[in-house]
Amino acid sequence: MAQRIDAATLDLKEVVVDVKSVSKTVKGGRVRKFTALVVVGDGNGHVGWGLGKASERPEAVRKGIEDAKKNIIEVSLKGTTIPHEVIGVFGAGRVLLKPAPQGTGVIAGGKVRSVVDMVGIKDVRTKCLRSNNPTNVVKATFEGLKSLRTVEQVAKMRDKTPEEIIG
Repeated sequence: MAQRIDAATLDLKEVVVDVKSVSKTVKGGRVRKFTALVVVGDGNGHVGWGLGKASERPEAVRKGIEDAKKNIIEVSLKGTTIPHEVIGVFGAGRVLLKPAPQGTGVIAGGKVRSVVDMVGIKDVRTKCLRSNNPTNVVKATFEGLKSLRTVEQVAKMRDKTPEEIIG
């Protein structure tokens, strides 16, 4: 398990990715509740996601933000883009993340875009494969971002120099 990142030391911004209303039918009628999917990030390689559930919409968002601050990860970046191509998988959701040259911008759908923007990636191409369920897409994006490694990190793991890795 990686070292937990303290959210208090980061200047985090948050974005609500999805809020949906769910209802449960009980004897007296329907009970309505809300679930909020929230992503937080500092725009400098740190990002987290959270799910909040409550009977009021603002309370669900607040709980989602609290949860997101507990799940912050650090993402390996290469300038304004990602170091290499990766496919993040979670459940039926798959997200393809490809590095792009400087000036390309963020080419991504709504849910992936919110995660990528919170990380601080400026140039990337993405594609949602299979599922487009917001929760699974966000989780798949996180799995992809978690698996990114720079040349320096790979070299250190293999006890080699970055020049030996590149060839």
